[in-house]
Amino acid sequence: MKIIFMGTPEFGAIILENLIKADFKPYSGRWPVGPFRPILVVTEPDKPVGRKQMLTPPPVKLVAQKYKIAISQPEKISNLKSEILSLKSDLIIVAAYGQIIPKDILDIPKYGSLNLHPSLLPKYRGPSPIQYTILNGDKETGVTIILMDEKIDHGPILAQRELVNYELGIMNYEKLNNELAKLGVELLIETIPKWVAGEIKPLLQDDSKAIYTKTLKRDNGRIDWKKSAEEIERQIRAFDPWPGSYCLWSKNNEKPGKNLRVKILKVSLSPQKGYGPFGIQGKTFLAPDNRIAVQTGKDYLIIEELQLEGGKSLSAEEFLRGYSDFVGKILE
Repeated sequence: MKIIFMGTPEFGAIILENLIKADFKPYSGRWPVGPFRPILVVTEPDKPVGRKQMLTPPPVKLVAQKYKIAISQPEKISNLKSEILSLKSDLIIVAAYGQIIPKDILDIPKYGSLNLHPSLLPKYRGPSPIQYTILNGDKETGVTIILMDEKIDHGPILAQRELVNYELGIMNYEKLNNELAKLGVELLIETIPKWVAGEIKPLLQDDSKAIYTKTLKRDNGRIDWKKSAEEIERQIRAFDPWPGSYCLWSKNNEKPGKNLRVKILKVSLSPQKGYGPFGIQGKTFLAPDNRIAVQTGKDYLIIEELQLEGGKSLSAEEFLRGYSDFVGKILE
């Protein structure tokens, strides 16, 4: 089969690499044995990253280069229509590509275009399903393969599988992203031969149960100390590494009104529920074992690791050696 793969971030890179490595077994005598290797990989253009704004290729591009697969990085996917038509592809596989693909491209391949989505659709359509799963404290999640149409994550379901034997309550974004990608590869390997053989009947999604996610921006990472300790702890795991979770701190020796951005990297929940020694949300105090604690809207939060803007990541104990005046302040 002539397959085109479309993806951009690490989620897509994990799927692409594992599909390339996979050996498909014959399915009902109608599927050839051999590596599953796309004829073309489509990904977003290289983008400037970090303080130095170094032009950086997306993870999917690096995988394609590793296996010497042809790469296309159009600014607009619509500009690639003529090339896709010329390839006479059998299937498009999409995994977190990043652009809305028009219907006239989705319909080009013989067997249509399949999207591997990291949620149990119709729940969490849109660009941030993994983050929303953690933010909302969900007890279950999984992956879904749909036959794509012109609407975002709207097409009929071909297959769906729940992630089992994992504790969602302790996973950060990166860990959950990787586990869902691995699960998605397994499901793709099982589903594509059945779909090609005509043995899957697409199941329409229940639009009334659809929940939409939004694109996350840097400002979404600012911590609201009025929220409960549990909500803030989930945010920190969900937004690690992007957009990160931060608060503002006004140092005594700084100019009046000057706030420093403090990135909160790792926290834990207090063992004492309902305990709030100060009642002022955002106020820091010294917890046992020289740890930093912050009063929230409900319970307090233990800060284990943090980073001052322009500095390096430090444990709470290391941070207090240089900034003892951090204790007793109200974070914003």
